[in-house]
Amino acid sequence: MHHVSIRTADIFRAIAFYEQLGFTVAERFQTGFTLACWMEGLGGRIELLQIPEPKPAPDAFHDEHYTGYYHLSFEVTELADDLPQWIEALTEKLAAQDQALNVLLEPTQQMIGDRVYEVAFISDADGLAIEFLHRLK
Repeated sequence: MHHVSIRTADIFRAIAFYEQLGFTVAERFQTGFTLACWMEGLGGRIELLQIPEPKPAPDAFHDEHYTGYYHLSFEVTELADDLPQWIEALTEKLAAQDQALNVLLEPTQQMIGDRVYEVAFISDADGLAIEFLHRLK
């Protein structure tokens, strides 16, 4: 996969948020009439597109009847010893930038296939759900 594209109300706020997750801007560009960029980090690439007249995104995380794209997911096993500590460090990094971390699901253990993961969900600056997975040994 080349990238995942995210439409945002404020590209500068979104860039600042994703930088705190470990992404860096790889390229800035314009597409049509709007600002855009590619960011790389956590083993993937996202594209941010600023939308001139944004409408709020549906609440895919809490609406059990929602269909469509649900969330981004990143595995942080190689980056962190423990998911609760990683989320706490992220909370502190964002607070230092006067941003609050919206945790949708606190870290919890979940069996996925034959492996046990710690799983947590947060939302980004536009309310889109992001999942973090940490494989337990």
